[in-house]
Amino acid sequence: MSKGANPCSRKIHQIIVVAGMVLVSGCAVGPNYVRPNATTPAPAYKGVSGEWKIATPQAHLPKGKWWEAFSDSTLDQLEADAIIANEDIKIALARFEQARATADVTLSDFYPHIVAGADATRQHDSENRPLGNTGKAAGQGYTYDNFAVPFNFSYELDIWGRVRREAESAAAGLQANAADLEGVRLSIAAEVAADYFTLRTRDADKAMLLKTIEAYRKSLQLVHNRRAAGLVSDLDVAQAETILKTTEAQLPDNELQRTKFKNALAVLVGKNPSVFELVEQLLDIAPPLIPAGLPSTLLERRPDVAAAERRMAAANANVGVVTAAFFPTIGLNAVGGFQGINAGTLFNWSSTLWAVGSSLTMPLFEGGKLKAKLHGAEAEYDETVAHYRKTVLRAFADVEDNLAAQRLLNDEYEQEASAFQSADRQLRIADNQYRAGLITYLIVASAQVTALGLQRALVRLRGEQLTATVALIKSLGGGWHADRVELH
Repeated sequence: MSKGANPCSRKIHQIIVVAGMVLVSGCAVGPNYVRPNATTPAPAYKGVSGEWKIATPQAHLPKGKWWEAFSDSTLDQLEADAIIANEDIKIALARFEQARATADVTLSDFYPHIVAGADATRQHDSENRPLGNTGKAAGQGYTYDNFAVPFNFSYELDIWGRVRREAESAAAGLQANAADLEGVRLSIAAEVAADYFTLRTRDADKAMLLKTIEAYRKSLQLVHNRRAAGLVSDLDVAQAETILKTTEAQLPDNELQRTKFKNALAVLVGKNPSVFELVEQLLDIAPPLIPAGLPSTLLERRPDVAAAERRMAAANANVGVVTAAFFPTIGLNAVGGFQGINAGTLFNWSSTLWAVGSSLTMPLFEGGKLKAKLHGAEAEYDETVAHYRKTVLRAFADVEDNLAAQRLLNDEYEQEASAFQSADRQLRIADNQYRAGLITYLIVASAQVTALGLQRALVRLRGEQLTATVALIKSLGGGWHADRVELH
């Protein structure tokens, strides 16, 4: 800077340099975030390689189109429609955008705030005013114009890291909202798949009932023929009619349950239930094989775990924000612009005005308010830690439940299938013996009821297997690659 430079300019330059040095060397008060342990170490889970790791949330990783593992084009289309049109996803997306805007507002505090204004007034001073610099003596009124175009500059020196902690908290909150959004997407996708498989279970049950009803009608006709020939009594006819009517009576309930799930799917995909239709289709899907030795890292993608961890980080940063309130706040202030009593000369150099300065505020006595706020912030952090640990434990329980469901439902299905084969053989034998006149129709009816019950149980179990697979995928936070057991 030259020797002839304005002293005020040199002062401003010095203030800026000092401010920059203070800002760079400033510290951030409050605790630095260190992720607490989720829970005590646990032994390896059945079907999972190694021990579960302390969660390193990775909800941002893509979940992939995990529903394609079921190889059902109708399900694929429903999932695509839900991603675009589901209202819950839209709500979660709007909340995420709100959190993004809040974070952007917080980041603005890193920069100076400059406000421009303009003011034009016509003013009349009192004749009894104090002596001033208007050039008029006391006892004389004075009317004049006043024009001003000021530019106000303010900037808080973030010496104690208040702004940095606020930005840290806002960033963690934004990440938590992003995880919430992924959680809603995962939940909706899982609900679409579960409702779809339940609906297809109703379709398969209906098809099986219709086939059985047709067989029962033929049996009733056979009994009528034998009654006409005097080979059996009216009791056999009544028994055949009873089992036929009982089976037919189950069709309306089947249709009611299917309608409920169809309407639920319509809402999930954002369509009017009154015009939404799904053509009936048999349940011809086997649950995809769950690869043995799923890595524990899959659990790290669970959105609820990630959201809980990020809210814990946000609460930790908020403790720093509250702590910074105990320390002085130092700001730089400046104003510059133009002022005059004539609009024609307002922007002349002689009409310029400026002022620079600094401010310092520090709490001296507030009746314990700051300590109370700090205590509240620390308690809020403790709450988020407990919630995080509870979320992780619940995630472990979800995986355990669904891994057990996979294994036990498979065992149950195999046993029911074996039982149905025996019951079907029993029914054929009873039918042949009845045709030969060796037994009454009561034995045939009993065999029919047993076979029908086991056949319906097989349909129900297949649907439960599929929905349990969906639940396991959801509990793991998404899908996997069956060949390489990789996240996808």
